[in-house]
Amino acid sequence: MAEPVILGIETSCDETGLAVVVGGQIRSNVVGSQVEIHARFGGVVPEVAARAHVESIKSLAHRALAEAEVHPDDVTAVAATQGPGLAGSLVVGYSFGKAMAWTLGADFVGVDHMEGHLLAPMFQHEGYEPPAVVLLASGGHSQIVHMPAWGTYNLMGGTIDDAAGEAFDKLGRYLGLGFPGGPAIDQLSSEGDRAAVQFPRALPDSPFDFSFSGLKTSVVNWVRKSRDSGEDVPVADVAASVQEAIVDVLVAKTFNAVDETGSRTVAGGGGVLANRRLRDRMAEEAAKRNVQLALPSPDLCTDNGAMIALAGQLALQWGRPSVWTGDIDAGKRLGHDH
Repeated sequence: MAEPVILGIETSCDETGLAVVVGGQIRSNVVGSQVEIHARFGGVVPEVAARAHVESIKSLAHRALAEAEVHPDDVTAVAATQGPGLAGSLVVGYSFGKAMAWTLGADFVGVDHMEGHLLAPMFQHEGYEPPAVVLLASGGHSQIVHMPAWGTYNLMGGTIDDAAGEAFDKLGRYLGLGFPGGPAIDQLSSEGDRAAVQFPRALPDSPFDFSFSGLKTSVVNWVRKSRDSGEDVPVADVAASVQEAIVDVLVAKTFNAVDETGSRTVAGGGGVLANRRLRDRMAEEAAKRNVQLALPSPDLCTDNGAMIALAGQLALQWGRPSVWTGDIDAGKRLGHDH
C-alpha cells in the first residue's frame, strides 16, 4: 500500500500555511506571512487577513507541491483547518481545500487547529505517545489538555480571559515593541532583569486555569507610575519581568496537571511555545520530574500546514470520514467533534 500523500492547509488567522506530508514525514512546509501587512494596524485585521489568504493561497499550494516534488494527481487527501479561528480566514482555506480535493478525486478532511498543534510533536519525537499532558498556548488559546489515548482529549484548564499570546502581543505593543509583541518581548528579555519587577501571578488557588488580564493592568499601572514620577522606564527589565510572570504560570500549571494525572510525558504546541524562556523552563521542570518533554521546533509551534496535514492523515487512519458537507466552525472546541 502506497504511503498517504496529504496536502495540509492552515488559514485560521494571519498565516497562510501549505505543506505536503508523505507517510508522516514533512516533504514541504511553506508559510505566507502577513506580519508586515498587519504591523501598521498594530494587530490582525480579520478582513485584511482573509483578503491576503485569497491572494496567496493558490501560488503557495503550487509551491508546496513543487518543493515536495509531488504531482497533484498523487495527493491522496487534502486536510484544511476547520476551526477555531477567524471565520473569514477559515473560509478561504477550507473552501480552497475542498475544491482542490474534489478536483483531484482525493479525500477531504476538516481539522481542529488545536489538534494540529497537539499532534505536531510527533514529527520530531518518536517516543511521543499518550498518556500525556499538553500545554497549548497561542494568541487565541491557553489550554492544558490531558490525552489518555490518541484522539481522546480532556480539557483540564484554560484561560478565563486573555490567552498568553494575546497578553504578550498587547503588552509588547504597549511597551512600544511593535507587532507581533511576543517575539519582540522574547528577544528584548535577554537584555533585561527578569526579577526587576514582581508582577502578579493570577489564580494561585486554581491549579489548571489561567488569567492574564490582571497582569496587563498591573504592567500598565507600573509603567504609568514610573513615567509620572519622571523615571525612565527600563523597557528591557519590564519585558523580562512580564515574560517571567507569564512563563511562571504556564509552567506551574502544566506540571500541576502532570502531577495530577501521573503522566510521564509532557508536550506543548502553539506559537507561545516558540518562546525561549518557556522552552528552557519546561525542560528544567521535566528534568526535575524525570518525565519526557516533547516540544516541536519553534517553526512547528507557530501556525503551519504540516501539522494540519498530519492531523488529517491521522483522522483518516482513526476512521473519521472524508466529509464534503461540513463547514467551518470558528468557535470549534477540541474534542467536541468526534
